[in-house]
Amino acid sequence: MTAAEKLRIKINQQKHITVGLDTDIKKIPQHLLNEKDPILKFNEIIIENTFEFAASYKINFAFYEKEGLKGFESLKKTIELIPEDAFIIGDAKRGDIGNTSEMYAISAFEHFNCDAVTLHPYMGLDSLEPFINFKDKISFVLALTSNKGASDFEKLKLENGKYLFQEVIDTVNKWNENKNLGIVFGATNTLELEENIDRFDDLPVLLPGVGAQGGSLEDVVKTFNKNKKENYLINVSRSLIYINDGINFGNFVKNEIKNLNDRVRISLGE
Repeated sequence: MTAAEKLRIKINQQKHITVGLDTDIKKIPQHLLNEKDPILKFNEIIIENTFEFAASYKINFAFYEKEGLKGFESLKKTIELIPEDAFIIGDAKRGDIGNTSEMYAISAFEHFNCDAVTLHPYMGLDSLEPFINFKDKISFVLALTSNKGASDFEKLKLENGKYLFQEVIDTVNKWNENKNLGIVFGATNTLELEENIDRFDDLPVLLPGVGAQGGSLEDVVKTFNKNKKENYLINVSRSLIYINDGINFGNFVKNEIKNLNDRVRISLGE
């Protein structure tokens, strides 16, 4: 099954919540610190309590890479814990010269077996082609991100009148011959989403910024629904996985993702 087929199944089930496994040992419940691998045990409990309700998992590689070899082992084992029909995004934000990108692509797609990856477009098409050439995978290209520094480059006005992030979206659409490209678009500003959603065409959209960063889940869902688009994933990380730090934190996580799905359905008018 291709990554696009996996994602379509989840979307058809009206699942849009992506569980962000940005796991920080400083934030996990203290009782887990006695485990042999506290990060892995935390992720296992999160996965057990969310896989029925999640559209996908987004694993931020940086939170694992910082631990060196042990972190890479936790990352690999975490991915192995996720059910095969789940859609897994390797949030690695790669983007380098062609031969280096080829190595990154092999790492993300073959070694770690991710269904998708996040990429920087700054170095152009040749830096993304090694990822695009994996036709059964999906590459989410950063367009407009949810951080404060997005205005430094992404919102620069070009001579053609477009903002740089708009040029990225339009160009990704041109490159999408294999129908395996998507974009990352920050969900912190609903007006920006409304003004640019027509540019998305049929690209799958990964939306960070909901929850701890202040974006409104309801506004995002209503905006996509109003524009008759459904191919989107709403990433929720800290406000979900750290909702409780007690012994039974998994139950709180399960209740919260069920609540998020209910809010999506209500926003869709069901």
